[in-house]
Amino acid sequence: MQLHDARVVLTGASGGIGMAITDALCAAGSRVLAVARHQQALAPMLERYPDTLCWVAADLTSLSDRRKVLAAAAEAIGGVNLLINAAGVNHFAMLEQLDDGDIDAMLAVNISAPICLTKLLLPLLKQADSAMVVNVGSTYGSIGYAGYASYCASKFALRGFSEALRRELADTRVNVLYVAPRATRTSMNSAAAQALNDALKASVDDPQAVASAVIHAIAGDRRDLYLGWPERFFVRLNNLLPHLVDRGLRKQLPLIRRLSEKPDNESLKP
Repeated sequence: MQLHDARVVLTGASGGIGMAITDALCAAGSRVLAVARHQQALAPMLERYPDTLCWVAADLTSLSDRRKVLAAAAEAIGGVNLLINAAGVNHFAMLEQLDDGDIDAMLAVNISAPICLTKLLLPLLKQADSAMVVNVGSTYGSIGYAGYASYCASKFALRGFSEALRRELADTRVNVLYVAPRATRTSMNSAAAQALNDALKASVDDPQAVASAVIHAIAGDRRDLYLGWPERFFVRLNNLLPHLVDRGLRKQLPLIRRLSEKPDNESLKP
C-alpha cells in the first residue's frame, strides 16, 4: 500500500502504540481519522498535522458511536482504505481476582469492537482500489500466559478473526494484516505488570519501534507481523511442543501470583 495515498481510520489513537502509528502515518503523508475517547493526548499532533489529521470521540463498544466513526470517515477523509484496530485494554491479574465487569469490558473493547467496526466499514473498504484491515494483537494471542487469561482469550480471538477474515476477503481487494507486538512501554501496563517484566528481564519495546515495524508491514502488504526475539521462537515452540512451554512457565507462577496481588495493580486504558 502507498502510504501517501492512505485514508486511515485508526482506533486507540491516544494510546502508546496507536499514537506512535498515527504520528508515523501523518509523517508519511496519510490522511488519518484518529478515534479516541479524549482529545487531550492528541492535541499537539493535531496542531502539527492540521491538514492530514482529524479526531473523532467514540466509545467503540457503542453502535451509535461506531456509526459516528463511519460518518466521520466519509466526511473528514473522503472514505477509508486502511482500518487499523489498535484500541485495547489489559489487566494483569489472576482470573479469580477479576470482577465480571473487568472481563466483560476487556472482551468488548479487544474483540467485539474491532469485529463490529470492521463489519461496518467493509463496504467503504471494498470500494477502494486497494485496502487493508490491520488488527493489533499480541504475542499473548499465540501463547497463553498466567495472569493474563482474559486478555489472552481476547487476543487469541482477534488472531482467529484476522485469519478467517483474510480468507473471507481473498477474492476482494482488501488485505488483512495481524500484528503481534511483545511487551511494549505504554500506560496500559500497571506497575505490577512492569515489575513482572523487570523481574523476568523481559525485553520491552518503545511504541515508536512497534509503529515503525507496523508501517513497514503495511507498505509491504504483509499478512502478519510478530515482533521480538525470542518471542517469535516461543510462539513456534508453543505450537509444536506446548508441554515444554507449560513446564517453563510453571516455574514463574509464584512470582506471577505474588505480583498480581500488589495493591497498585490497576487496569489502565490507553
